[in-house]
Amino acid sequence: MADDDGYFGESTAATYEDFVAHRFSPEVVGPAVDVLAGLARDGQAVEFGVGTGRIALPLAARGVPVHGIDMSRAMVARLRAKPGGDAVGVTIGDFATSRVAGAFSVAYLVFNTINCLTTQDAQVACFHNAADHLLPGGTFVVETGIPELRKLPPGQTAVPFHISPTQWGFDTYDVATQAMTSHFVTLVDGRAEHSSTPFRYVWPAELDLMARLAGLRLRHRWADWSRAPFTAESGGHVSVWEKPTD
Repeated sequence: MADDDGYFGESTAATYEDFVAHRFSPEVVGPAVDVLAGLARDGQAVEFGVGTGRIALPLAARGVPVHGIDMSRAMVARLRAKPGGDAVGVTIGDFATSRVAGAFSVAYLVFNTINCLTTQDAQVACFHNAADHLLPGGTFVVETGIPELRKLPPGQTAVPFHISPTQWGFDTYDVATQAMTSHFVTLVDGRAEHSSTPFRYVWPAELDLMARLAGLRLRHRWADWSRAPFTAESGGHVSVWEKPTD
């Protein structure tokens, strides 16, 4: 880990939004905000891994009070610099354990952020932390991908996900431990530079068990924010667990 900002320090934060620019398009952000605003109703939302505010800022603009938790000061500084950035409260810390004062109608993490917790214990702790933040009847929402293990023939551990004239991206998998590492090879002034970030992939059924351990129960599972049905061919899922009222 490079510094106190974890793997999302200044060098990563400086290029993050350019690299995932498609994720900032209205076609991607709008449906997510629609779902979260509907779940928040008249209550508050807490985002685990708020980053540069891709979802928190438009959700706050919809009138939902939002508080974020994030380890990266570099990412949060970019949230603060945006219009409306002062409307989102932020706690600097590990979202698996950091507690925010208040009670919330919805807790959420998006775009594979659950995988940033690289141990099963940390992911379980995250579900407990979400449950502790929620009012009875509140919901915890996770958006994450399905591991692309079907693309791995015997003996292969790497799956490419990005290829351009100046950068290559590929994930390596350890199917015994569910460890996954995202690698980037970037051409800078004619030289190749390598960087990598560790993750832990997690299956939907495993997430359901983590939710049950935290006292939550599954309400919805969709293939994406459009609420399309989740099937065996889905490349990801949006899952909603609720905190019982009794």
